[in-house]
Amino acid sequence: MSNPVEDIPIRDSMIRLGQLLKLANLVEDGVEAAEVVKNGLVKVNGEIDDRRGRQLHHGDTVTVNGQTVRVSAPAAD
Repeated sequence: MSNPVEDIPIRDSMIRLGQLLKLANLVEDGVEAAEVVKNGLVKVNGEIDDRRGRQLHHGDTVTVNGQTVRVSAPAAD
């Protein structure tokens, strides 16, 4: 059974991976964010990504420890 995907609303059209991990409470702080990314424990859109500064946009998914979240950006004007 798969876990439901949680939508994480963001203010702007883009958020960096490290920021999203903290916003979604997937990690405690920036140090932990750096560790899980560096150790290959983060998947972006189903593929391992080791760039903490990776830009994420509306619809992108991030998975850590079996928990998946989806970026929900405001609609463009």
